[in-house]
Amino acid sequence: MTESQRPSGEYPMYPSYGNGDAAYPPPPSYQPVQPVPMGPGTTVWPAPAPADAHYGGAGDGGGDGPYGHGTAEPPAARRRLRKPVALLAAVAIAAAIVGGGTATVIAKLTDGGTATTAGGGVIPGTTVSQSSKGTVAGVAAALAPTIVEIGATSTAGQSTGSGVVITSDGEIVTNNHVIAGASQIKVTLSTGKTYTADVVGTDADKDLALIKLQGASGLKTATLGDSSKVAVGDEVVAIGSPEGLTGTVTSGIVSALDRDVTVAKDGDSGQDQSQGQDQQGGGRQWPFEFGGQQFNGNTGESTTTYKALQTDASLNPGNSGGALINMDGEIIGINSAMYSASSASGGSSSTAGSVGLGFAIPVNTLKADLDTLRAGNGS
Repeated sequence: MTESQRPSGEYPMYPSYGNGDAAYPPPPSYQPVQPVPMGPGTTVWPAPAPADAHYGGAGDGGGDGPYGHGTAEPPAARRRLRKPVALLAAVAIAAAIVGGGTATVIAKLTDGGTATTAGGGVIPGTTVSQSSKGTVAGVAAALAPTIVEIGATSTAGQSTGSGVVITSDGEIVTNNHVIAGASQIKVTLSTGKTYTADVVGTDADKDLALIKLQGASGLKTATLGDSSKVAVGDEVVAIGSPEGLTGTVTSGIVSALDRDVTVAKDGDSGQDQSQGQDQQGGGRQWPFEFGGQQFNGNTGESTTTYKALQTDASLNPGNSGGALINMDGEIIGINSAMYSASSASGGSSSTAGSVGLGFAIPVNTLKADLDTLRAGNGS
């Protein structure tokens, strides 16, 4: 058995820090801490590491014990510190691989569950799954349940349009011209279930309206995106009920921005009131004006002009009030007008079709107007 080189009962003395604790002098240079065998079944740790490798010390919250005052922590303490770090890393990795609707829930929690209706922010709702993001099929599958068909009955007859669900209890955004003058509004979901709806607020100057389903709950809602980030050439998907064909999906690109489109207000087209709505079964389209020329009928005297997104995604009568959607599944516009060469020259819309010139109200215009619509105010 190896005997200790230090006489029994003899211990080195070091200067005190003044609090009764002995100070350990730092070794001349840093060496990896290794146990020193002292004989069978006995192990002793060498002196602590130098001050420049410290974990505790003045200013670091170190205590007055032998591992405060700038000295290295013991190996056991280092092992204890590594566990929480490893746990945090595991949590971060787990969070990074979560996608889809869970990401939306996390976003709601981090912002206190409030969603801004100002122009620039995104109002969360249904999203496209990570595996389907960027595809027309993925956007259609995710967003189709949030788009409805609207049937409005007025003295002029029955008209058909579309709408976008924005709250789970049945708030739906559509065009003002779709429900203008209606005495009764019926809404059909993608499931086929039908509700009666009431008008909450309208804004003829922006051609927007907000309606509310009676007795609805648990509906899927659309995500309202940020139209200020839209660029010419962006791929888009349009969903609506053209000619009463519920849930029709078309696709294309954004072909221009900030088009000054002029439309008639409150169904006042200067001709028959039915021109102010999309008539089911081949009625006339909503008349509008662009570049000093009138299309799809005379807009009349009472008009309003707004900046529109232009798209070559096919839009037809009945698409009004439906959604223009980006490839992330966010609503970037509310479809509102289309150009048809046949109807522009006086032909019937039953023989007219989309020629790739459709227009949508930017979603930021809608978000900025939501409080006004919910208050029942408008122009």
